[in-house]
Amino acid sequence: MTKLKLGPLEDDKPVKLTVELPAAVYRDLKAYAEILMRSGGATTPTEPAKLIAPMIERFMATDRAFAKARRNAAQSAPGTAARSG
Repeated sequence: MTKLKLGPLEDDKPVKLTVELPAAVYRDLKAYAEILMRSGGATTPTEPAKLIAPMIERFMATDRAFAKARRNAAQSAPGTAARSG
């Protein structure tokens, strides 16, 4: 079984956003979706576009510099709580 960074995708109300991706990135997303389905991370084929948000979310969650900067920004703005995700 392949160990992917993404697991099953949550069904959440999305915000509409339009992005342009290089064709190579889209092909990689398609391949990732196929591997995710085969590895048991999804029960139905996932549309490649649905992988983008969880991938960005995972990237930001594991970016230590981002987490540190976010904490520092929250501490430097008294009276405002950091947005939790």
